[in-house]
Amino acid sequence: MATSVYLSNPVIQINSVSLTDQCTSAVVTYSFDQLETTTFGDTAHKFGAATVSSLQNNTIEVELFQSYAASETEATIFGLTGITTTVIVAPASGVASATNPIFTLTGCYLASHTPIMATLAELSSISLVFAGGVLTKAVS
Repeated sequence: MATSVYLSNPVIQINSVSLTDQCTSAVVTYSFDQLETTTFGDTAHKFGAATVSSLQNNTIEVELFQSYAASETEATIFGLTGITTTVIVAPASGVASATNPIFTLTGCYLASHTPIMATLAELSSISLVFAGGVLTKAVS
């Protein structure tokens, strides 16, 4: 049985810009709003059903080293705050496959950005949460 225990060469693209060389953490959360379908006579709460669908409620959280160089973190992120964009995360570089699924969150929203978050004697980093949008998974 093959098991992945860490991301050794992941891919992170934000607004078509690769920030893989600045990224230290990525979390993709795929979820749907919970719709209750409980009715009279039920003895427990029921949620969803084959005929009941709800809205996706996805997020991608990333932690990046801050860089003010052209085409790096700050140049890419600052203009995205308050608008929608696309974020792509894959466990490894290369083409999409069953063992390297590529997750694309399209139309996600970046509500806030902290351009300076520094501590003495530490590398400056930023944490971002891209929320909403439609998550797709490519495996070929």
